[in-house]
Amino acid sequence: MAEAPAFGQGKGFVGNTRRWMIMGSLAVLAACSSTSKRPPKPIEQPDETPVVDPNKLPTDAERHRIALLVPMTGTNAGVGQSIANAANMAVLDTGGVRIRVTMYDTTPGAGSAAQKAIADGNKLILGPLLAEDVRAVQPIAKAAKLPVISFSNDVSVAAPGTYLMGFAPTQSIERVVGYARGKGVTNFGGLVPNGTYGQRASTALLRSVEAVGGRLVSMEKYDAAPGSMTAAIARMTKASPFEAVLIADGGRRAAQGVPIIRKSFAKAHILGTELWNTESSLTQNPAMHGALFASVSDSLYNQLSTKYRARFGKAPFRLASLGYDSVLLVTKIAANWRPGAPFPVAAMRDEGGFTGIDGAFRFGPDGVAERALEVQQVTAGGFTVVAPAPRAFVK
Repeated sequence: MAEAPAFGQGKGFVGNTRRWMIMGSLAVLAACSSTSKRPPKPIEQPDETPVVDPNKLPTDAERHRIALLVPMTGTNAGVGQSIANAANMAVLDTGGVRIRVTMYDTTPGAGSAAQKAIADGNKLILGPLLAEDVRAVQPIAKAAKLPVISFSNDVSVAAPGTYLMGFAPTQSIERVVGYARGKGVTNFGGLVPNGTYGQRASTALLRSVEAVGGRLVSMEKYDAAPGSMTAAIARMTKASPFEAVLIADGGRRAAQGVPIIRKSFAKAHILGTELWNTESSLTQNPAMHGALFASVSDSLYNQLSTKYRARFGKAPFRLASLGYDSVLLVTKIAANWRPGAPFPVAAMRDEGGFTGIDGAFRFGPDGVAERALEVQQVTAGGFTVVAPAPRAFVK
């Protein structure tokens, strides 16, 4: 899939933000009964018990029904389970007073999962994860007038009524390029893989460099064939000298090319993408020390991860935070959402944004989540934050 997780920032920010209050306790319900020595004779009354369809969820007049569509079986089951578990944690942490989340497995078919969710009376869909599943769900949700808040980062599926919580790759490139330009870098080079991710990275790099007044002096592509990256670097180093080069690939793949780049441009700044955020092994590679990349902050995620481990006995996938934050988002909006009424989509366009495990975010006119990112540097001791993520957005 062309949905390698990514993170981002755009426009301006200010120092203070709105914080959501997260309740950490659960309500305990108790039932009591009384007896007497001579119970009264029961009065016969007509049976008024409603007939319940066993294939449908009962109506809930007090809470909003929210459908969570994620893969629970198959190749991506681990990611889907992490998202679902984290979403459940968020419901518990916020008290579960206003929303009820029901999970639907998208592996047998995202379209059928959406149809079942709608038949059950859900008023909002969280998910799916994959772009192809979003495309399958969109016409069904649109016909039922249900909004979709997807976990995909493929901006091509964003559309009216479909919002993307995923970490858009282009935003991390914008952030790290802007940071490098602020440090005096003018001439940039790009090393990108063939494929959808590489195409979007190329476009993002070109636009980002132009936006900050820099120059893109070289852009080379490579594929998975042996020697392809080496040949691309050789072509790039013959072009005009650059002061920084973006390698739009995973950290391990980037680490293969950096020593070759260093032979010709020893002092060039190495820039990476959000994909590096989960690759702590980069700190053990001296050639990668000093490299920069942008991503969402991990400070709150680390707390979530610790709590997740304690509850489920294993570490979550990094995308678990999307499940948690989507529930926080809906819980906040639900404060002014009458049960049974359509989801208030206008509330999604709050220019001040929202705050969650992954920091500040807001939805632009295109429905894609714009995120506040920090810039990190690879060092022998770990990833060091050299530019913190802004706490909130300028309206």
